[in-house]
Amino acid sequence: MIASIGAVALGGALGALARYSVALLALRLWPGSFALPTLLVNVSGCLTIGVLYGLWLHRPEISPVIQQGLMIGFLGAFTTFSTFSLDAWRLLGNGQGLIALGYILLSVCLCLTATWAGLWLTR
Repeated sequence: MIASIGAVALGGALGALARYSVALLALRLWPGSFALPTLLVNVSGCLTIGVLYGLWLHRPEISPVIQQGLMIGFLGAFTTFSTFSLDAWRLLGNGQGLIALGYILLSVCLCLTATWAGLWLTR
Protein backbone atom coordinates (compact mmCIF):
# COMPACT_ATOMS: atom_id res chain seq x y z
CA MET A 1 0.00 0.00 0.00
CA ILE A 2 2.77 2.45 0.93
CA ALA A 3 4.68 1.62 -2.26
CA SER A 4 1.55 2.25 -4.36
CA ILE A 5 0.94 5.62 -2.70
CA GLY A 6 4.55 6.61 -3.25
CA ALA A 7 4.46 5.49 -6.89
CA VAL A 8 1.25 7.43 -7.57
CA ALA A 9 2.60 10.54 -5.83
CA LEU A 10 5.92 10.42 -7.70
CA GLY A 11 4.19 9.66 -10.99
CA GLY A 12 1.74 12.51 -10.39
CA ALA A 13 4.52 15.00 -9.75
CA LEU A 14 6.38 13.90 -12.88
CA GLY A 15 3.19 13.94 -14.96
CA ALA A 16 2.38 17.48 -13.88
CA LEU A 17 5.90 18.63 -14.72
CA ALA A 18 5.70 16.88 -18.10
CA ARG A 19 2.38 18.57 -18.89
CA TYR A 20 3.81 21.97 -17.99
CA SER A 21 6.93 21.30 -20.07
CA VAL A 22 4.90 20.26 -23.13
CA ALA A 23 2.80 23.43 -22.80
CA LEU A 24 5.87 25.66 -22.59
CA LEU A 25 7.54 23.96 -25.54
CA ALA A 26 4.42 24.02 -27.72
CA LEU A 27 3.79 27.69 -27.01
CA ARG A 28 7.43 28.53 -27.76
CA LEU A 29 7.43 26.61 -31.06
CA TRP A 30 3.93 27.55 -32.19
CA PRO A 31 2.91 30.81 -30.48
CA GLY A 32 -0.71 31.81 -30.80
CA SER A 33 -1.91 28.38 -31.90
CA PHE A 34 -5.31 27.21 -30.74
CA ALA A 35 -5.24 24.95 -27.67
CA LEU A 36 -2.28 23.06 -29.15
CA PRO A 37 -0.61 22.24 -25.80
CA THR A 38 -3.78 20.57 -24.54
CA LEU A 39 -4.28 18.71 -27.80
CA LEU A 40 -0.68 17.44 -27.76
CA VAL A 41 -0.98 16.33 -24.14
CA ASN A 42 -4.32 14.59 -24.72
CA VAL A 43 -3.23 12.74 -27.86
CA SER A 44 0.16 11.68 -26.48
CA GLY A 45 -1.46 10.65 -23.19
CA CYS A 46 -4.01 8.52 -25.05
CA LEU A 47 -1.27 6.84 -27.09
CA THR A 48 0.73 6.20 -23.92
CA ILE A 49 -2.17 4.72 -21.94
CA GLY A 50 -2.98 2.45 -24.88
CA VAL A 51 0.61 1.21 -25.04
CA LEU A 52 0.87 0.72 -21.28
CA TYR A 53 -2.47 -1.03 -20.94
CA GLY A 54 -1.63 -3.27 -23.89
CA LEU A 55 1.70 -4.16 -22.29
CA TRP A 56 0.08 -5.08 -19.01
CA LEU A 57 -2.58 -7.18 -20.71
CA HIS A 58 0.15 -9.27 -22.34
CA ARG A 59 2.73 -9.08 -19.53
CA PRO A 60 0.87 -9.47 -16.23
CA GLU A 61 4.15 -10.07 -14.39
CA ILE A 62 4.91 -6.33 -14.55
CA SER A 63 4.52 -4.88 -11.08
CA PRO A 64 1.13 -3.36 -10.22
CA VAL A 65 3.01 -0.61 -8.38
CA ILE A 66 4.68 0.43 -11.63
CA GLN A 67 1.32 0.30 -13.40
CA GLN A 68 -0.27 2.50 -10.72
CA GLY A 69 2.62 4.95 -10.76
CA LEU A 70 2.49 5.36 -14.52
CA MET A 71 -1.23 5.08 -15.31
CA ILE A 72 -2.80 6.67 -12.23
CA GLY A 73 0.03 8.96 -11.15
CA PHE A 74 1.85 10.09 -14.27
CA LEU A 75 -0.98 9.96 -16.80
CA GLY A 76 -3.54 11.12 -14.22
CA ALA A 77 -1.57 14.32 -13.76
CA PHE A 78 -0.49 14.56 -17.40
CA THR A 79 -4.00 14.17 -18.84
CA THR A 80 -7.25 12.66 -17.60
CA PHE A 81 -8.45 12.47 -21.20
CA SER A 82 -6.39 9.32 -21.60
CA THR A 83 -8.37 7.62 -18.82
CA PHE A 84 -11.64 8.79 -20.36
CA SER A 85 -10.58 7.33 -23.71
CA LEU A 86 -9.50 4.01 -22.22
CA ASP A 87 -12.77 3.70 -20.29
CA ALA A 88 -14.73 4.30 -23.49
CA TRP A 89 -12.66 1.69 -25.38
CA ARG A 90 -13.12 -0.83 -22.56
CA LEU A 91 -16.89 -0.41 -22.78
CA LEU A 92 -16.76 -0.84 -26.56
CA GLY A 93 -14.48 -3.86 -26.20
CA ASN A 94 -16.94 -5.46 -23.79
CA GLY A 95 -19.73 -5.14 -26.35
CA GLN A 96 -21.37 -2.25 -24.52
CA GLY A 97 -21.50 0.12 -27.48
CA LEU A 98 -24.64 1.94 -26.39
CA ILE A 99 -23.29 2.49 -22.88
CA ALA A 100 -19.98 3.68 -24.38
CA LEU A 101 -21.80 6.17 -26.60
CA GLY A 102 -23.80 7.40 -23.61
CA TYR A 103 -20.65 7.72 -21.53
CA ILE A 104 -18.89 9.70 -24.26
CA LEU A 105 -21.82 12.02 -24.91
CA LEU A 106 -22.57 12.54 -21.22
CA SER A 107 -18.92 13.19 -20.41
CA VAL A 108 -18.45 15.79 -23.11
CA CYS A 109 -21.82 17.49 -22.67
CA LEU A 110 -21.82 17.50 -18.87
CA CYS A 111 -18.21 18.66 -18.65
CA LEU A 112 -18.78 21.51 -21.10
CA THR A 113 -21.92 22.47 -19.19
CA ALA A 114 -20.10 22.28 -15.85
CA THR A 115 -17.32 24.49 -17.18
CA TRP A 116 -19.89 27.00 -18.42
CA ALA A 117 -21.64 26.87 -15.02
CA GLY A 118 -18.38 27.47 -13.20
CA LEU A 119 -17.65 30.48 -15.39
CA TRP A 120 -21.21 31.74 -14.93
CA LEU A 121 -20.96 31.39 -11.14
CA THR A 122 -17.93 33.66 -11.06
CA ARG A 123 -19.56 36.53 -12.95
